[in-house]
Amino acid sequence: MSLSKPLFSHLRLSPLSSLLLRRTLSFATPEEAAAERRRRKRRLRIEPPLAHSRPAQQRIPRPVSNPNLPKIPEPMSVLSGKRLELHNKILDLIRINDLEEASLLTRHSIYSNCRPTVYTCNAVLNALLRQARYSELLTLHRFITQASVAPSLITHNILLQAFCDCKKPESALEHFRILLKDDSPILPSPTTYRILMKGLVDSSKLDLALELKENMLEKGFVKPDPQVYNFLMGGFVSVGEFDKAIGLFEELREKIGEVLDGAPFGNLMKAYFLKGMESKAMEIYSEIVLKEESRVRFSVLGYNSVLDALGQNSKLDDAIKLFDEMCEKHNPPRKIVINLGSFNALIDAYCKVGKFNEAILVFRKMSERNISPDTLSYNNLISQLGENNLVSLAEQLFDEMSERDIKPDEYTYILLIESCFNANRVDDALNYFNKMIEAGLRPNINAFNKTMSGLVKFGRLNDAQNLFDEMPQREVKHDINSYDILLKAYVDKSRLDDAIRVSKMCLLDENVTFSDEMKEVLEGGLRKEERESEMAELFEEVKREKARVEEEKARAELAKREEEERKKAELAAKEEEMARATRAAIDAVLGKSKEEREDEERESEGEREK
Repeated sequence: MSLSKPLFSHLRLSPLSSLLLRRTLSFATPEEAAAERRRRKRRLRIEPPLAHSRPAQQRIPRPVSNPNLPKIPEPMSVLSGKRLELHNKILDLIRINDLEEASLLTRHSIYSNCRPTVYTCNAVLNALLRQARYSELLTLHRFITQASVAPSLITHNILLQAFCDCKKPESALEHFRILLKDDSPILPSPTTYRILMKGLVDSSKLDLALELKENMLEKGFVKPDPQVYNFLMGGFVSVGEFDKAIGLFEELREKIGEVLDGAPFGNLMKAYFLKGMESKAMEIYSEIVLKEESRVRFSVLGYNSVLDALGQNSKLDDAIKLFDEMCEKHNPPRKIVINLGSFNALIDAYCKVGKFNEAILVFRKMSERNISPDTLSYNNLISQLGENNLVSLAEQLFDEMSERDIKPDEYTYILLIESCFNANRVDDALNYFNKMIEAGLRPNINAFNKTMSGLVKFGRLNDAQNLFDEMPQREVKHDINSYDILLKAYVDKSRLDDAIRVSKMCLLDENVTFSDEMKEVLEGGLRKEERESEMAELFEEVKREKARVEEEKARAELAKREEEERKKAELAAKEEEMARATRAAIDAVLGKSKEEREDEERESEGEREK
């Protein structure tokens, strides 16, 4: 095929079309092209763009953000780059147990270019919680809250757990109400209700615990939770109200149908044992716990509850059988069926029937399961040994704690003090009290009262009085029991002058109330010595003392107000003097005469008088 002809030679264009085609594709000269560009620019300047010719769309105003509304926590995706490096660095400090440095680094990073995420803050808070460093935890939480770090649900749960551990359920409930507000971006989870329910039950706030359960059902944030019911049932079992515990289980079954979580069955067995229905309790054990066809699934918490129910009701053989079965099912890390609580429950079962040597053997076998006893475990066994006058074994365990670098707490020393008093070892009990102070622990009012009561029992009233006088130095306030212990002891020993002195201190103490029982004790002692008139003299003297104290308070308040008024007057005089100096300087610049200034001052004074 010949290519001598043009490719589109078959298309015939008219002369006008050919001209238009050439003109649209090019210009004859550069001047024409420049002229066309100028014409297009002029047209764009004169004619509005097409977008302006369209009808204007109504703009939707952006909502004004309220700074007082709770902030939504950051997503997990922010944990990247430099912030992830900071997170890993703080985790390394936590792993080596350098919590001071981890907390300090978190604080310093808050206002830096690499701000820590809420997940980093939660890691530090949780580490402080595990070591029971509650004051540092609350301080750090307050700091990150003021720094506008939006808390997550885990942050709230950690704080609730800290309040519950410190026996402050009212503070926990107050914080919990934040999650119930309508504008809260975070809703409570089953874990939130479990933490709060356990804290209320441990603090014997069963009325508030019932209200919390009703709140869970009413709000509907979570479904009826078997573990929440389990904690509440345990609270009623501990106070002997077994019918309420059984009723709660029936209510749970009505709400969710078949209960497939094994958590409540241990407390249900305890309730039937208390009610005298041992056959019913053992039927639950055989049909639900042991039976292989049972659909109920038990966690370590459920197994421990059943184990404790058997042990506390002298079913040692069944408890051992259940513990052995738990050991067979235990296959960490896939399945955890045994923990420290399992060993504590079995130890209690042995102690219940008086087999203390076997209990100590079980205690020693913890290490075979890679489980280390903590202070609570030692306290539990020391308590059992001390109650049965096995003080030497209890002291061996106490010495073992220091060898294993396990720090005893105040309760450990209180248990040893009580054990020594039970064994008539008064000096040893007093030595343990002094060792508690030397160890850097702060004895609470319970420790003082227990020691004072033991000293009084053995006639050591002067030592008890010394402890009573030492309480304010240790920043421990006297309670009614402190006064009652000394008052009764002095009356029994016919030391009525000391009894009157203690009664006077109690009457003047604004934190306690002088009870009718204490009044009768004192009156009875005075009546035996024919000193009844001194009772009226005591109340008259206290009345005069209170009046004198009130007068001194009023005088101090008046002096304080006078001092404030004097300071205000001095400040006003200084301001007036500064104003005069300023006016004099201005007048000097403006050239006003002295007479004119005096006339103006007289006029201003007259206006002020009017």
